Amino acid sequence: MLIDDFMPAFDVRERHHTLVLSSSDRAYEAARGIDLARSRAIRGLFAARGLPRLLRDRHRSPARSWTLDDLLGAGFVWLGEEPGREFVLGIVGTFWKPKGGIDRISPQDFVSYDHHGQAKGAWNFRVVPDGDERSFVTTETRVRVPDEASRRKFMLYWAAIGPFSGLIRKQALSLIKADAERA
Repeated sequence: MLIDDFMPAFDVRERHHTLVLSSSDRAYEAARGIDLARSRAIRGLFAARGLPRLLRDRHRSPARSWTLDDLLGAGFVWLGEEPGREFVLGIVGTFWKPKGGIDRISPQDFVSYDHHGQAKGAWNFRVVPDGDERSFVTTETRVRVPDEASRRKFMLYWAAIGPFSGLIRKQALSLIKADAERA
């Protein structure tokens, strides 16, 4: 998997998948075109975390969408893509702090980025065909925290928000499934 190239070692990994009754091309197109703001649950969870503020700051008006481009503008970095199969986003920061302390870095710096006091996360979407009109869409989140003190803080944070992070991923997969099957 492409995500392995960007984060082969990690402290946390969470994976979710769904069966989509469409071609892998349509499923991939739906994943690339996802708008997370269409999910009421995701909007609520992001609001609790403060992400809308980051998106508003970028747009200078209330954010009406949370597409991949919007996420990139809010601090995520596009790490790579195997067109039609998988793409990977990354983010660096102190996620356990209230403001998240997002540190904008280049894709080239992501793999070697290993700063104490910060974590880095990778998030992918992968589509695997299962016949002509069936495909599996998987999303995986990985987080690496290089130092023990920060890892302890992150793991406490993750114990609290991990289930909600999983809900966001599951909702994202539901949006992708609905869009691909409707197309």
